[in-house]
Amino acid sequence: MKKILITGSADGLGQLAAIELVKQGHEVVLHARNESRAKEALSKVPGAKTALSGDLSDMEQTKRLAGKINALDRFDVIIHNAGVYQKPAQTILTVNTIAPYILTCLIDPPKRLIYLSSGDHLNGDPTLAGLNAEPPKVRYSDSKLHDLILAKVVARKWPNVHSNAIDPGWVATKMGGAGAPDDLQKGYETQVWLAVSDDPGALVSGKYFHHQREARYQLKSDDTAVQEEFLRLCEQISGVTFGA
Repeated sequence: MKKILITGSADGLGQLAAIELVKQGHEVVLHARNESRAKEALSKVPGAKTALSGDLSDMEQTKRLAGKINALDRFDVIIHNAGVYQKPAQTILTVNTIAPYILTCLIDPPKRLIYLSSGDHLNGDPTLAGLNAEPPKVRYSDSKLHDLILAKVVARKWPNVHSNAIDPGWVATKMGGAGAPDDLQKGYETQVWLAVSDDPGALVSGKYFHHQREARYQLKSDDTAVQEEFLRLCEQISGVTFGA
């Protein structure tokens, strides 16, 4: 049995992954943006241990959420699933880019970290100009590139952690819309596989997956200069330092 935390698990892919992981006998902690959503999440995932609340669009709430998580226990797996799409640039920045950065920095490192990216990260700006703007602002595609960069930074700096990023595909969730063409089950199966499988293909780090296979990604994410600049800018925005 593994202890697993999934951010943004009140609905969508996070909720589906949680249901499957509970079904497999793992101890799952849910997360939602407020208390009422957290209670709703628990009602929809019978067998989950508990649900934590914290609005990831508020950096101070995100920092407090990290404290709540550490107070519970040390987790084996954390899935950074929470994300927003058609929102203002500032909200996309804080939820998609800065929140996973803060949580990664402040939570006791688990054995496995999984970051939800997107095929749209290929359209992201590897110069990180949006993070360096005043005020900082990013597009969705930029934020999903940032999630991939973060996964690769962790893989490089924390060799005892399996850290990977996922493209779940364009699937029919609230974010993806009812007409999304990809396979919803395959969208969450890769999260589950990376979280708990002992297959050699899952016990890797610094990789980018689509439907349990390594996929094409923006190669600039491997550039250590880009990675270090990303960390510098995230620290500048959040006031939180990434520990080596």
